[in-house]
Amino acid sequence: MTRKPPASPPRSRPAFRRRAGRWLLGLALLLALAGAGHTLLWRLVEQRLEDGFQAWAEARRAEGWRIAHGTPRRGGWPMAAALTLPAPRAAAPGGTEWQAESLTLRVPLLRPGTLQAEPEGRQSLRLGGATLPFAADRMLATLPLAAGAMPDHADLSAAQLRIGAGAEGVAVEAAAARLARQPRAGEGEAALTLSLTAEELTLPVATPLGRTLRGATLEVALTGPLPDPRPWPARAAQWRDAGGTLEVRALTLRADEVAASAAATLALDAALQPRGAGTLRITGAPLLLEALGRAGMVPERTATLARGLLPLLSRPDPETGQPSLEVAVTLENRTLSAARLPLARLPALVLPP
Repeated sequence: MTRKPPASPPRSRPAFRRRAGRWLLGLALLLALAGAGHTLLWRLVEQRLEDGFQAWAEARRAEGWRIAHGTPRRGGWPMAAALTLPAPRAAAPGGTEWQAESLTLRVPLLRPGTLQAEPEGRQSLRLGGATLPFAADRMLATLPLAAGAMPDHADLSAAQLRIGAGAEGVAVEAAAARLARQPRAGEGEAALTLSLTAEELTLPVATPLGRTLRGATLEVALTGPLPDPRPWPARAAQWRDAGGTLEVRALTLRADEVAASAAATLALDAALQPRGAGTLRITGAPLLLEALGRAGMVPERTATLARGLLPLLSRPDPETGQPSLEVAVTLENRTLSAARLPLARLPALVLPP
């Protein structure tokens, strides 16, 4: 009986290894090309970001702004193109000035039409003769990136915001704001709108309701047209004469069981002082009255009279169903009145030169 020779190993294994090697080589080449392309894209976006900032700064300087900063540093690899400006400072004509310890401008590579601005460290904002220092654990502004055009809106968020100096300042756990503009707004149209929310505000001094506000919101609209750049008094007069108004569409404050909301329309009178009218709604008015009485801000006789009137004047809140008090408020000749009763004499509004 003859024996069969042993079977030879399959010849396809070397061919498979050669094909696998070519695939791996091709994959390595693709990864190298992708890496090179990503690096090239990052450098292009980085250069465009720096050129765009320099063009913006030169345009502002031509308008009379003062722009200053330290030597820019590039960064952000690999997911963004970033430009860090040490000690930035921007001063606009009219006395408005902002400065910070550092500012990072960032364009995410996955969102090339978005610009992020992240200031860090201590900051300050000067309006006229008043300077307001502030800082936050994190602050981020996001706005659309359009070559040669001012953005039509911007969003700002902040965590652990501290406004003012030391114990005399206000601490805010979280805040968010959105500013939108319509430069071609006519009379009666909103040229600027601002919405603001804040949570857990700690005040520097105690109020009759304590030092903590649980939340606050603000939504205002400045009707146009916007005045031309000029000294503030002339700018305010131009805006007033064009029919400009400030619409306080919503203002709310919450402090535990007491809440207040207001809406009003304000303008400037002949002396460039605010005047206007609106409504104020208070939920938990009896608790507020008791707190004001304990603080000695309302005489006992007035408080007793108010306790009898509150049930007659209150109506169920449309959202919560709780009794709420709604009164008309006016501001005329620097006097703030509610239900035709003068409440306070406000200081004169002094515009910067």
